[in-house]
Amino acid sequence: MTTQLDTKVISKLAEILDKTNLTNLEYEDEGCRISLTRNFGGTVAPQAYVPAVAPISAPASVSVETPAAAPAPAQNAQEDYSNNSGAVKSPMVGVVYLSSEPSAPNYVKVGDSVNEGDTVCLIEAMKTFNPVKAHISGKVSKILVASGDPVEYGEPLIIIE
Repeated sequence: MTTQLDTKVISKLAEILDKTNLTNLEYEDEGCRISLTRNFGGTVAPQAYVPAVAPISAPASVSVETPAAAPAPAQNAQEDYSNNSGAVKSPMVGVVYLSSEPSAPNYVKVGDSVNEGDTVCLIEAMKTFNPVKAHISGKVSKILVASGDPVEYGEPLIIIE
């Protein structure tokens, strides 16, 4: 079984990485995982992770490793909340906004009660604002991001208890 890397996907991911000023971006589809990391010089170095049993022909700038051989380093304290069942996680890579516009009040603040389905923030991705909704009802106990922060897919944004 041979896995082909789509260079258009890598180029689009690199463009998103550059526009959002993120330093790291991961994408996974059909057993192929692509991880882009920005070097200090501002360049992007793609890395593809595929199962060890799937050989791959790739350009020299793409390294192939098994997922078990490349554990993700702890990036910040927010990872402590990644397994929290009350964590509202980013559904995509983008920029988070806690209100609909700069002069508007935030959707939620610590101590607010929210119902399942309530909008708690927005994620801007590719010039489109996407509402992020509470997946459970409860009280907002922590807000882990600030408006304008770049966020990655699956990153915890808000904790609801």
